[in-house]
Amino acid sequence: MSNQIKFVQGNEACVEGALYAGLEFFAGYPITPSSEIAEILARRMPAAGGKFIQMEDEIASIAAIIGGSLTGHKVMTATSGPGFSLMQEALGYAIMAEIPCVIVDVQRGGPSTGIPTHGSQGDVMQARWGVHGDHSIIALTASNHQDVFQMTVEAFNLAETYRTPVILLFDEVVGHMREKLVIPEAGDVPLVERLRTSVKGGVDYHPYLPREDGRLPMSDFGGVHRYNVTGLYHDMWGFPSADPKVVHGLIRHLVDKIENRANLLARYKEYYLDDAEIILVSYGSSARSALHMVKSRRRRGERLGLLELQTLWPFPREIIREKCADVEAVVVVEMNMGQIMQEVKKAVDDPGRVFLANRIDGVFINPEDIRSILRLIQGKGV
Repeated sequence: MSNQIKFVQGNEACVEGALYAGLEFFAGYPITPSSEIAEILARRMPAAGGKFIQMEDEIASIAAIIGGSLTGHKVMTATSGPGFSLMQEALGYAIMAEIPCVIVDVQRGGPSTGIPTHGSQGDVMQARWGVHGDHSIIALTASNHQDVFQMTVEAFNLAETYRTPVILLFDEVVGHMREKLVIPEAGDVPLVERLRTSVKGGVDYHPYLPREDGRLPMSDFGGVHRYNVTGLYHDMWGFPSADPKVVHGLIRHLVDKIENRANLLARYKEYYLDDAEIILVSYGSSARSALHMVKSRRRRGERLGLLELQTLWPFPREIIREKCADVEAVVVVEMNMGQIMQEVKKAVDDPGRVFLANRIDGVFINPEDIRSILRLIQGKGV
């Protein structure tokens, strides 16, 4: 059987990636611009032997997939900004209880109901800090449909590896544009399956005791092991605890298992960085315009490069610092008020050389928007 080639929306590329990764249960509520994910899965999931449920709202949707994951299945939900806001409390529960799941946020303009049918990248900080309390999160993104497929598979693999929710942070432009997608043959892309405990039964199973490699074997809830699941601070058996040592150890574990692996988790693409004097840093659909600008200016002899981020959280600070060292300027290209630009400024040695090329009006950022910032930088002699 050869690779399958399709001409699809970005939302459909996400569906293909999820099914390839082994999605078994989807619960969701339609919302523009992510609705096609639910609509397609409503048809595809039963045919693939999985289960699809349209829930009454986004809170119920994420609660349903949390339950489905606990019983041993790969799960996903999809939404946009307003629905993502509603999911935050349950997302925190999944972080605390270490429940693997994938949440897709196809971003649109906000706050509130904003501008439903136009693109934005305004949920970047919500993905990182929407959950209350100290925590860490993995958030991935992509600028083209082949990468949407790949990052969706990656999301499931990382969720299962680190027993954590993973956010796919796409945007309306990527979600609704159409382009070619090559679906690999089964087995060509490695998949991470649920790590299940080897403990046969009794009281020897500790649901929250990491192995030496940091992974936590799971037992399907409702199976041979009885154990407690709670959003409270808990001990290795899952029972609530206010012991300072237990509390400190748990929060360090939840944060360190992700933040200490920031370089390992970093997914990115680089273009012409070897000799770049100005580097554009971008992600999602904005990176398409950034790449167009880089290629067109290099044909004129200007030494521009592009660093396209595919992992937004944990933020790859060390990689940013290394790649952007010794350049004349860094231009962050995004469709918000500069959410990633602020993180880049924190990462580099000279934040005064970091500039923002952005749009916040629901219109896709284009090369001319970037060109105007480059002219400004060159006019200042930076």
